[in-house]
Amino acid sequence: MLFFSITSTNFAQQLTDSIEKAKKNPPEVEKVYLHTDRNYYTIGESLWYKAYSVYAYTNQLFDHSKILYVELISPESKIISRNITNLEGGLGHGDFILADSLGIKPGTYQLRAYTNWMRNYDDDFVFKKEIQIITPNEENTIQAKENSIRAISKNKKDNPKLENTQEIIVDFMPEGGSLIEDVISNVAFKATDSYGNPIEMKGTIFDTNDKQINLFKSIHDGMGKFVIQPEKNQKYYAKIITPNNDEIKVTLPEVQKTGYTLSINTVDEKKVVTIKTNAVTLNQNPDADLTLICSTRGITYFEGTQTLKDTKLSFILPEENFPEGITQLTLYDNQSRPQSERLVYIEKKQDIDVSFTTEKKLYTPKEKVNLTISAKDKKGNPLIANFSIAATDTNGVNENFDDTVNICSYFLMASDIKGKVHNPNYYFNNSNPARLFHLDLLLLTQGWRDFVWKKFPNLNRNKNFKVEKGITIAGKVENLIGTTAKENNLVQMVLLNKGNSMMLNDTTDVNGKFEFNNIIFKGTATMLLNTKNQKGKNRGEFVLDSIYNQPIAVDFKSYNSLNYEENKISQIKANIHNKNIRFNIPEENQLKDVIVTAKKKKENTTPSRYGFADFTYIPEEKGPHYSNIFLLIQIAIPNVTASANSVRFNRYNGPALVLVDGVETDMSLLSSISTEDIAKIEAIKGPGAAVFGSQGANGAILIYTKLGKGSTSDKKVFHSIAMPVNGYQNTRFFYSPDYSKTKPLENNKVDIRNTLYWNPYIQPDEKGNASISYYNNEVDTTVNLNLEGITNNGIPIVVQSSYQIKK
Repeated sequence: MLFFSITSTNFAQQLTDSIEKAKKNPPEVEKVYLHTDRNYYTIGESLWYKAYSVYAYTNQLFDHSKILYVELISPESKIISRNITNLEGGLGHGDFILADSLGIKPGTYQLRAYTNWMRNYDDDFVFKKEIQIITPNEENTIQAKENSIRAISKNKKDNPKLENTQEIIVDFMPEGGSLIEDVISNVAFKATDSYGNPIEMKGTIFDTNDKQINLFKSIHDGMGKFVIQPEKNQKYYAKIITPNNDEIKVTLPEVQKTGYTLSINTVDEKKVVTIKTNAVTLNQNPDADLTLICSTRGITYFEGTQTLKDTKLSFILPEENFPEGITQLTLYDNQSRPQSERLVYIEKKQDIDVSFTTEKKLYTPKEKVNLTISAKDKKGNPLIANFSIAATDTNGVNENFDDTVNICSYFLMASDIKGKVHNPNYYFNNSNPARLFHLDLLLLTQGWRDFVWKKFPNLNRNKNFKVEKGITIAGKVENLIGTTAKENNLVQMVLLNKGNSMMLNDTTDVNGKFEFNNIIFKGTATMLLNTKNQKGKNRGEFVLDSIYNQPIAVDFKSYNSLNYEENKISQIKANIHNKNIRFNIPEENQLKDVIVTAKKKKENTTPSRYGFADFTYIPEEKGPHYSNIFLLIQIAIPNVTASANSVRFNRYNGPALVLVDGVETDMSLLSSISTEDIAKIEAIKGPGAAVFGSQGANGAILIYTKLGKGSTSDKKVFHSIAMPVNGYQNTRFFYSPDYSKTKPLENNKVDIRNTLYWNPYIQPDEKGNASISYYNNEVDTTVNLNLEGITNNGIPIVVQSSYQIKK
């Protein structure tokens, strides 16, 4: 057994410096993962999520982008809801209310998340996850009763016949990339339908003369491999038998006359790398220098050159030099041309112990659950980590955690290879004894395709999309006539949000552009913009940029579920429907998510936009009538003098600022407004007028008209804008009932919640412990507990458990 050596001392030093430089200054690449409370929802429920944004090379939390776009995409490939999620320290959270007002209907949806910075790398790092939205009904209940036992016991190896599958895709991938004459090679294969679902198959390999060469059969999720030693001047094909006993013919990749290939075998728990070639290649390139570069997530951890003197060279891969994850081995000839490539997974034994415990395994309905979380290393030292946890009703289905992505399978595998991975968590579930062998099959097939980290040398180039460190409000000020830029105009912005105000100033550049960066606010705010020239006159017209970037193109294609998935969905539908019947209550009396909203506003009234007014006047329907607006103002607002020339507070010498429906108004325009159209008048004359800057020095009179009739005048104001703007999502807190307290309204509602508890932020204390508590629903059921998170040094964590609720 040989170890790969480096022939030149100077070259070795150069390579070492190159590796160290790459490790110290890699491109700033982000990855993001969303932990959701569940994967199945009914219409009207809430979908809760926690976002983890990490540095792609180390998987450590990355305080880079502050804006995360989270989108819900319908089965028709349309974005039906979009959240602007605030990331702080690489963490964020949010929710979607799956209301029918969004057009929600049963089907497979995609949850998608990305930052603007990620768009520099196409869609390589866009997080995507499929969820099911269902609606329980009687028909589904009957169907599920017939199929429930068969559906729940069905193993993923029991491949169903897909009646709706119109196309079977079979790929054959030689290990290392190519078949070479006289070189013994592994050939991996994978069979899927047009939606990416695996199909089990078997078949036979034949040569050009129809001579049988080998038999093959899939062993996991439509994948398998066989051995072949291609002969000279031969071509090969496969006859494949599908689950429906159809026969198809597929040609194997063309055999090369010369070349090099890589293979990897596990011997005594060590990975043995073998470089292979044939005699023809060796004779044409005697004593050829071959360079092997081994990289994980774009960073090189091993690099060396060896002279090939035989048709085969083997060495042990120094796994201790690599972090956990997918490692890419690429073999180059002496002209730096890639000859072969192989992906391999490096697994590390982590020196950590994260667990949680409940007081018992059997609870009664509505009983309090106390849960203790412990996060320590093997020596008992506390871990610095951040977690999220969900407690959910299984609804009669034994949850198969293998069939969805979690934070481990995503950051360590799925995010680094192209395409859909079926049952991604299977490969990280220690209870699956063959998981690493099957993971190697996955990397031989799916991972064999174009790999995102091949672009590593160019990742620092062509950065067209900026890092968003906050919300940006920007635009341009132009002359009213034409589109000539207004240079050196003062732009004043006031943001009013929940009684708070923010005042910012900027000066337009030579192109008339202004920009307010890194703004942070949640929910909807009122934005007031005003511009003045260098003489202090209100001059110019605003042309605003879009605050948020447009969504990336949607490539989601809703698929037809496999039979065992359909039966699982039917079982969940049936169980939810039967819960409703069992408790003999209409849907409106069920205890669901609590959403705090404002009272509906009366028609023809306009809300206050500017914080707290010193005085507010709202005319009564049968109140007195006034001949003109000035008389109304003078009578309605105390200590104000109003005439056709000016409106002012008696305490000030100068006129007050007058806004009609948010637009600055002169006396001639004010006089044209009918008193019958007035909805409300507000007066701000104290410190609150500071939101208007110097314009509010003499106070402000704010007039709101019914249905905005004050803005219908022919005279338009271009130098001022008052408009609502949306900030980060105003996140909600998950509501969990407290049955230790008497709450008649709550206690009268039946509690059949599907998500019993959700907490997106759990941090262990200085001893590595954390405690939470919540109350059960009142259903006899099994509750799944799913904790996910990440440590400060980038180790993703998943812990799962369950308990019973029974009367």
